[in-house]
Amino acid sequence: MCYYAGNTKLRSWIGIPLTMGIFDRKEQTLKALFSPYLWTKNGMLSEAGSATFWDRSLLYALRGAFYAGNTDSMMKYLHEYSTKRLVGEHVPYAIEAWPEGNQRHLAAESGLYCRAVTEGLFGIRPAGFNKFLAQPLLPAGWKQVALKNMHAFQQVFDMTVTRRKNGHMITIRLENKKTKQWMWDGKNPLEIVL
Repeated sequence: MCYYAGNTKLRSWIGIPLTMGIFDRKEQTLKALFSPYLWTKNGMLSEAGSATFWDRSLLYALRGAFYAGNTDSMMKYLHEYSTKRLVGEHVPYAIEAWPEGNQRHLAAESGLYCRAVTEGLFGIRPAGFNKFLAQPLLPAGWKQVALKNMHAFQQVFDMTVTRRKNGHMITIRLENKKTKQWMWDGKNPLEIVL
C-alpha cells in the first residue's frame, strides 16, 4: 500500500483510512502496520527502515484496527502499549517521535488513547448532538465491558455492553439515574438517542 504515488517505503499513516471506515484494503493494511517493518518493542515506526517511532500513528492504527473488527488480535498490541506507557518509565502520556522529538510528552495526543477505546473498541460515532452510533466489539472471552462517567452528547452517562447468546445488551445509565437498554445483533451500528 502506498502512502503517496511513487513512495517505495512503508509508512505508519496507512492506517488512517481504517479510522474512517474505509476497509477496502483492510487485511493488507493491518498486515503491514503490525509487521516487523513498522512494529517494534518501542511502538510503531513512522517509516519502515527508520529508527523513529511515534505514538500518534500507533494510536491511530490501533483505533482503526479495532474499528475494522480485529479486536482479538489488536488486544495484544493495546496491552503492550498500555503496559509501556501507562505503567512504564515514560508515563502517562503518549510520546512525540523518538529520536527526533526526544520523547517529549504529547498530552493532547494522549486523547488518542481514549479514542482507541471509545471509537475503536466501543465503536462510538457521533450522529447528532444527543445521539451516537455504537458498534462495540468485545474480545473473545469478555462477557462485559463498561465506560463510566462519559461526558458526551450533552449528557453524563455510563455505558455497559454485555455479551448475550443472541447478541449484545447495551445499557446506558444517565447521570439522572434514568436507564435505557438496547439489544444489538452485533452487525450493523446501533443508533442510541440519549
